[in-house]
Amino acid sequence: MASDNNQENKNNSKVEDYELIDRAISGEQSAYDKLMRKYYNLVHNLIFRMIYNKEDVEDLAQEAFIKAFNSLDKFDRQFAFSTWLYKIASNNCIDYLRKKKLNTISIDKEIDSEDDDLRFEIPDVEFKPDRSIIEEERKALLEEAIASLPGKYRTVILMRHRDEKEYEEISKELKLPLGTVKAHIFRGRELLNKYLKDKIIHY
Repeated sequence: MASDNNQENKNNSKVEDYELIDRAISGEQSAYDKLMRKYYNLVHNLIFRMIYNKEDVEDLAQEAFIKAFNSLDKFDRQFAFSTWLYKIASNNCIDYLRKKKLNTISIDKEIDSEDDDLRFEIPDVEFKPDRSIIEEERKALLEEAIASLPGKYRTVILMRHRDEKEYEEISKELKLPLGTVKAHIFRGRELLNKYLKDKIIHY
């Protein structure tokens, strides 16, 4: 009997998710908010278990939702929305950990061996003479995107990403509730993502 009830609850949850997804795709902001509230704590806990770094969990959780929300029209309904969302969040963490690991490896550090002068060298196969130009264009485009944000979103985005302030610091300085700061940062990132989506130069 209990297992039947559990299955019924799962089915009801799926139906609710599909309805919210349809409403979100049609442009209803409250549907996005409901999906986020429903799964935020679960995604947050999943990410925390993977990276053990409290400072970055909030950002990674928000990024996972932004990626999911921007791809809702590609969601395959033979799967549960939660399963799909957790997969996006997990992949986000794997990318984060991979970058973190790469950043901590010094390619100039001497390697312990019998040969005192052995060094670890990696050929620069990615070198492109126009890379610096492309990076400058990307930077200008990002600044243009940030400048286009409404003031309340632009302020928190700059404080978080340019000034590298913690959420609590931003909340204190702006005299805003922590939840409002998190919501503004999420919405600001969402708007930036939409602005930049078709404009970033891929190379």
